[in-house]
This record gives sequence, C-alpha cells and structure tokens, in this order.
Amino acid sequence: MALRKIRLSTDDILRKKSKEVVEINDKILELLDDMADTMYNANGVGLAAPQIGVLRRVIVIDIGEGLIELINPVIIETDGEQFGEEGCLSVPGKLGDVRRPNYCKVEALNRDGEKIVVEGEGLMARALCHEIDHLEGILYIDKVEGIIEDI
Repeated sequence: MALRKIRLSTDDILRKKSKEVVEINDKILELLDDMADTMYNANGVGLAAPQIGVLRRVIVIDIGEGLIELINPVIIETDGEQFGEEGCLSVPGKLGDVRRPNYCKVEALNRDGEKIVVEGEGLMARALCHEIDHLEGILYIDKVEGIIEDI
C-alpha cells in the first residue's frame, strides 16, 4: 500500500471519462488499497481513481462508518434533494454549495467481484454522487450554485 499524488483541478485527467474495470486483478486490488490510504492520509471522505491519475471506474468512500470500495459503480435510483457545502481533495481550500439527491442507490462490484448495492442518505448520498461524477470527468465546481469560497 502506498500514498498516491492527488491530482488538482487543473489536471486534464480529471476531465476525462474513466474506463470500466473488466478484470479485478492484483493491480485493481492494489489501486483500492492505495486509494484508501491516500484518502485517509488527506482526511477525505471519498476518492475516485482519476484523482490519483488512474482512469478506471473505481471509488472509495468512508463517511465515518467504515470503508466502502466500489468498482464500476452505477447510480440506479435517487430521491429527494439536498443543498449544501461540498469540497474536494482535488480542489483544496475551496467550498461551494451544490444541489444533490438526498438519497442515492448504487450498484457496483466489490473487491471480490460480487455485485453489491449501496444505499445512502445525506452525506453518503452526496459522497456517492460526487465520486461517481469524477468517473465522468465532472468536478463539483461545475455544479456550484453561487460562489466558490476560500476556506
């Protein structure tokens, strides 16, 4: 396991669409481990593979309830609405208000290749949507309503 460099919003890789993972091999498992280490080291609640320069559909999230690893995540259901502050490890020192679903249901594969479903409300729904946006080359700053503030 190793810490990886987090790419900043000016890096073109963050604007590219990630490729589906077709085989869960040692390289993908190492990626998951490195992503978790990198996220925790940066005090983040989520990290997508493009944020460390890897264009694969892999995300990790931990909102304080334990690590969730998702390979090829797809949002299958959303409901409600929340509006609030978001930040991003790739946009350090900034916050902006973003409108997101209050509930999100995602299908993905776990590290064992098993299909799983993850559901979340509030912060978890926000984190799922935020990280899956990264896989599409979308940053939260693209969705900010109002101004982006310095913190």
